[in-house]
Amino acid sequence: MGNCDGRCTLVAICSLQLMAALQRQVFDFLGYQWAPILANFLHIMAVILGIFGTVQFRSRYLILYAVWLVLWVGWNSFIICFYLEVGHLSQDRDFLMNFNTSLHRSWWMEHGPGCLVTPVLDSRIAPDDHHVITVSGCLLDYQYIEVLSSALQVLLALFGIVYACYMSKCFDFIGGFDSYGYQPPQKTSHLQLQPLYT
Repeated sequence: MGNCDGRCTLVAICSLQLMAALQRQVFDFLGYQWAPILANFLHIMAVILGIFGTVQFRSRYLILYAVWLVLWVGWNSFIICFYLEVGHLSQDRDFLMNFNTSLHRSWWMEHGPGCLVTPVLDSRIAPDDHHVITVSGCLLDYQYIEVLSSALQVLLALFGIVYACYMSKCFDFIGGFDSYGYQPPQKTSHLQLQPLYT
């Protein structure tokens, strides 16, 4: 119980990561963003593994969780660069988020705070099964909502990395279950089993 401060903090960080990832997963599903959906699913599994490792004193699970968080920081940094169009990345040209399977964009593009969506009726550039819209009056553009979501993920991941590394060292020090193999208790029976020879 002496390590509850670090353990409880790491469980709280994991819980915040889980809530943020589930919220993000819902909006990525609504926007048909297939690459983030896949990454969020893997992240949710890794966070559950981190919670399990914290509660069960499993330092190997925490190390795996910390390694995943490093990859997660890289993925979210890429998303930030993508939506801010850093370098040669372009949202108009690159359909990386939906694996180039559709023309859908972020859900926040049409449903952002204060956005007014107006359909363009006579548009020659739209395919038969799509429509063209104009979006105006947004209090915060969808790019910045996506960037803020990714920045929150990066911040939580950095705290998670620090606490996961700290707790994995504490678990090794107190003799976590991974350090020793499980040995069942010895039976103290008066009957000794002897092999039968014929």
